Amino acid sequence: MPQPDPLPSPRQSSVQRFWRIFRLLALLSVVIAAIAVVLVTRGAGEIHASLVIATALGTGLTVLVGSALMTLVFISNSTGHDDAAGGIRKKDKE
Repeated sequence: MPQPDPLPSPRQSSVQRFWRIFRLLALLSVVIAAIAVVLVTRGAGEIHASLVIATALGTGLTVLVGSALMTLVFISNSTGHDDAAGGIRKKDKE
């Protein structure tokens, strides 16, 4: 008789959810970095390769780190890890 697949642990499902979202955000950061490079190169004057590289890395990594941190905040909140850290407790309401 076949055995059913075991349910994944909450930690494992949270990690899988993070990486699924992070892959999409990595693609988004590449697109935003490409848009930033296009906007910088449209300007008049001489464009150096170092300017293009700095623009791509600066915008891409900034968007990637910011979106990864926000993803961690939302996943932490949805798993219930933040419940004990703050908020109004029942005895405080009375």
